[in-house]
Amino acid sequence: MLNFTFKNPVKLIFGKDQLDQLKNEVPAYGKKVLLVYGGGSIKKSGLYDKVMTILKDINVEVHELSGVEPNPRITTVRKGVDICKTEGIDFILAVGGGSVIDCTKAIAAGAKYDGDAWDIVIKKAEVKAALPFGTVLTLAATGSEMNSGSVITNWETQEKYGWGSPLTFPQFSILDPENTFTVPKNHTIYGMVDMMSHVLETYLHQGTNTVLQDRMCESILQTVIETAPVLLENLEDYEARETILYSGTIALNGMVSMGIRGDWATHNLEHAVSAVYDIPHAGGLAILFPNYIRHVMNENVGRVKQLAVRVFGVDPEGKSDEEAALEGIQKLSDFWSSLGAPSRLADYDIDESKIEVMADKAMANGEFGNFKKLNRDDVLAVYRASL
Repeated sequence: MLNFTFKNPVKLIFGKDQLDQLKNEVPAYGKKVLLVYGGGSIKKSGLYDKVMTILKDINVEVHELSGVEPNPRITTVRKGVDICKTEGIDFILAVGGGSVIDCTKAIAAGAKYDGDAWDIVIKKAEVKAALPFGTVLTLAATGSEMNSGSVITNWETQEKYGWGSPLTFPQFSILDPENTFTVPKNHTIYGMVDMMSHVLETYLHQGTNTVLQDRMCESILQTVIETAPVLLENLEDYEARETILYSGTIALNGMVSMGIRGDWATHNLEHAVSAVYDIPHAGGLAILFPNYIRHVMNENVGRVKQLAVRVFGVDPEGKSDEEAALEGIQKLSDFWSSLGAPSRLADYDIDESKIEVMADKAMANGEFGNFKKLNRDDVLAVYRASL
């Protein structure tokens, strides 16, 4: 286990009928609020009206930024930064899923920076200050509600990068499972793939003596696997939504990764794909992850076998470590397919025509990955196996 220091300052407000907590939380930060949200689903669900009523009751001045994209664009971040600077915004409230929250983090940092917010994303500039912000989560997926990370796309240059800062943790996050009832089936599936992928990125490491961390990761994966079919049978099953919502948060709030240097190669591979083709992030992960693990498993086949046995119930009797590991990887792929997730890049009409371009994007900052350092040949091999 590696030495570590852990701090997560997010106030998590979880459960039914917790939206009224906005009345207690928002006034501490000022009177001018920027409300950030996506394509309008919060208006259809009635959540927008509820939030606006509460903000009106506490007498704050509300400005709005709508239309945040599923892969949030730097152009949208810039619009938010301009509003913050022009209107003297004190506090940002993100109402939506991980994309809305990721966009809000970039706005919060960009509002306190004199240059272009893209400088922060590409790590040309360090975050020195950020506006405070809170979240009302509507989608179980990314864990962005309780971490400091963000992923932003520059569509003009076809670049997509993850970044983060200790200054971009939410002040609070309100998680009411009922606010996820209206999430459609496909996005519910993507959310569960995403949170499982976050756990897998942590699990694929080369560390030692991570006994408790392994068990924590395995329990989250098992919980999602057990709950997913129940939820997809009834998208308004409160207990299933509650379990999945909490699983998504715990998967990426830092708790399971203490003392571990996770891999994160597959996320980089996917960012390159969706930077070029703008596909759903978790859809890309569902396609790439099994093929990636197959490609790198011999770097530590015992760890992949452990995953296969403990999480996917593979019986290792009479099988080599490689055979057991491969069976587990196939069970992972089969599970995601059973939910309705894509399994080939062809499912998004992606062929080999831009595979070199995607590889260029993936390799923009050199070799990457902590389970195995991937070079360009590795990247191309995973992409080709995923076609």
